[in-house]
Amino acid sequence: MPVPIALASQPTTQTGQIPDLTVIDELLPVLAADSLPRLIVLGADAALAAVLTHLMRTERLHVEVGYVPVETTYASRVYQTATGNAAAKIALEGRAIETPLIRDDTGTVLVGRAAITGIDGAKLEGEAYVDDTLLFSGLVTTMLISPTMTMPGVRARVRKGFRKRTWVHGRAAQLGTPGAIVTRDGITAERKVPRSTFYRFEQPWLLVR
Repeated sequence: MPVPIALASQPTTQTGQIPDLTVIDELLPVLAADSLPRLIVLGADAALAAVLTHLMRTERLHVEVGYVPVETTYASRVYQTATGNAAAKIALEGRAIETPLIRDDTGTVLVGRAAITGIDGAKLEGEAYVDDTLLFSGLVTTMLISPTMTMPGVRARVRKGFRKRTWVHGRAAQLGTPGAIVTRDGITAERKVPRSTFYRFEQPWLLVR
């Protein structure tokens, strides 16, 4: 992945499409030595989600995080980060703001979009709520969940055929189902689940904007 000009003079660490946890761990002592630690993620939504998941699990959400996607992604739209060199300049020169951190019941952070579908292309069967509001009961094509940059932090909607319903906002989105497949930020889980919950974590993350 090409490094934007604005980041060319900055120290970089190469890793896979989804950052290896050992690579992140090697960077943490370096960041700890800085009074205002800032980590810039150059990659796709799954890379940002992996970094934030590790920071959350290791209780390091005080680290400022900049996001530099090469092209427009769901997360770049949510957090209004721009792309490429423009995003790199923001990540370097911007100010960190507290932003709702959305995770699910597997302890994985969501930054862009989650899509929940039925098994083997079938419709999704079940019942879902956003806080106390019924999102759907019965059969739908897909349930979509996304973070928001402001409180309450989570929004969800469903697709029925080619129709998209209005987003419903809340602190948490919960689904109960005979079986579903969850795709988080482009990464599809291998196992079906009987339930799925996405909710705002007790601590925010520090997004550089």
